[in-house]
Amino acid sequence: MSQPPKDIFLSSLNRCAESDRFIPSFYDRFIASSEEVRDKFRNTSFEKQNEMLLRSLKLAAGATSGDPESLRELNERAETHDRHHLDIQPKHYEAWRTTIIETAKEFDPSWNEEVEEAWHTILGHVIKHMIRHY
Repeated sequence: MSQPPKDIFLSSLNRCAESDRFIPSFYDRFIASSEEVRDKFRNTSFEKQNEMLLRSLKLAAGATSGDPESLRELNERAETHDRHHLDIQPKHYEAWRTTIIETAKEFDPSWNEEVEEAWHTILGHVIKHMIRHY
């Protein structure tokens, strides 16, 4: 019997995070994806941003299983990213998901279809949440 997507995702994320290049590689790709994305990150401290993204990815998994603390923090992220704050438009989330999955595929030596499906499932839930609160 297979593991739940949350567990598969977290195991993969942990394997990716073993490399200190995982998150910076993602941001290199994501920022290069469009001028709009580049503009959003123009004044970003990536030392802080890298830590925040890793934490957010772990929270994403917790939120999908109903963990109250993870849900609370996900709601906070949704508010900071909404149209009244950082104004991260819904169209950017799919590029974000595609880029993070492409990067994870490169950094997870155990990557397979089941792992990829888990990433799509977990991040899909988060994206729907963020877009609903936009």
